[in-house]
This record gives sequence, structure tokens and C-alpha cells, in this order.
Amino acid sequence: MFFHIYLERNMQLHPRHFGPHLRDKLIAKLIQDVEGTCSGRHGFVVAVTAVETIGQGLIRDGTGFVTFPVKYQCVVFRPFKGEILESVVTMVNKMGFFAEAGPVQIFVSNHLIPDDMVFQSGDVPSYETSDGSVRIQKDSEVRLKIVGTRVDATEIFCIGTIKDDFLGLIGDPGGAT
Repeated sequence: MFFHIYLERNMQLHPRHFGPHLRDKLIAKLIQDVEGTCSGRHGFVVAVTAVETIGQGLIRDGTGFVTFPVKYQCVVFRPFKGEILESVVTMVNKMGFFAEAGPVQIFVSNHLIPDDMVFQSGDVPSYETSDGSVRIQKDSEVRLKIVGTRVDATEIFCIGTIKDDFLGLIGDPGGAT
């Protein structure tokens, strides 16, 4: 799920960036340092939307660097247990498959895949129904449900299922969608 939140960060800036474009340099450094990162508490930072305030700088002794407190708004993505996501399959093996929904990697175990689907090894490993009507392989689009998350300091891991109503294959790379 996406959230729009306020965050604060102390930014260090080298003295060579001081001048008429100091604010622009700070904002560019903030965007470069923050966008695309993950914190276990807030989730993945998708985009910085606004910079609220830039406080007075504090000179660090011995280095010349200046630390500025910056308050900003950003959009974050944090998956929750029970959430339904559309994702793209990245790898298929006999244990299950891995899929990605934006920055989140989700593992779907073979125990959380419907019983009528079996693993087919070969050139293109896949999970396939006995009649061949549904085939999940690399680059397939699937709708899945998050059944568990594990949050580390810098990463979020998810376990998903397609063993429920209205879940499963929604886009086949080999056929027309």
C-alpha cells in the first residue's frame, strides 16, 4: 500500500556547494540519497514530493562539512499481510516461484499454489494445470495475496499465495492477454 508521509533527515553538504544554489544542491542530494531506499519502519521510498523546511546548518568540527536538518514529504510503499498485489514472475523452480511487485520480491511456495497445478521442468520451467489452460512461467503476470512479511532494517521480504478465489495468472507472456 502507498502512503504519503512526512520524514526528517540530517543532510551533510561539502563547503564547495555553498553559494546561491545551496537549496537546490541540498534538494538534489536528498532525492539522490533517499529515493529507492528501504527502511523497515516506513517501507520503500518511491518519490520525494516536497521539501517542507531546511533548518540552519551546523558546522562539523574538523571536516568543514555542514549538517542541515531537512523535513520533507514522500510517497512510500509498504506491503501488508492480506494485501492483494499484481506482480511479474521472475523465477520458477520446483519449490515455488518468485515474483516482483515494484521493489518488493515475493515468494510463492508450491504449497500455496492450487493443487491442480504441477511443476513442469524443461527449457522454460513452469507451473501448469493438467489440461494446459493455465501456465505460470517467467514474465507471467499474476495476482497474489500477501500471507506474511518479514521486515529487516533495509529490506522487506514477502510470502504470497495464489490459492484463493480470483488469484492467479492474469497475463501470459506466451499468449494474448
